[in-house]
Amino acid sequence: MHDDNYVRVFSGSFIYVQMIINRLEEAGIKAIVKDETESGRLAGFAPSIQGFQDVYVSESELTKAVPIVEIAKSELEVQKNPE
Repeated sequence: MHDDNYVRVFSGSFIYVQMIINRLEEAGIKAIVKDETESGRLAGFAPSIQGFQDVYVSESELTKAVPIVEIAKSELEVQKNPE
């Protein structure tokens, strides 16, 4: 993966991000996690949302990654709102 263009595909808590990352890795997609709260903490600022992270994938892998993320997000919604 030599593409410098990355696109955010998911934002959420650490636990949900780990689930998304695992699913992407199982599909052979390398994702990057960005954690603004950790950056803010290291700079001496209080984080606004503790544990909130973003998942980015290479633009070249976006079409493969989006369906994986969408399925995982729908499963998370079912877990949050069981009928």
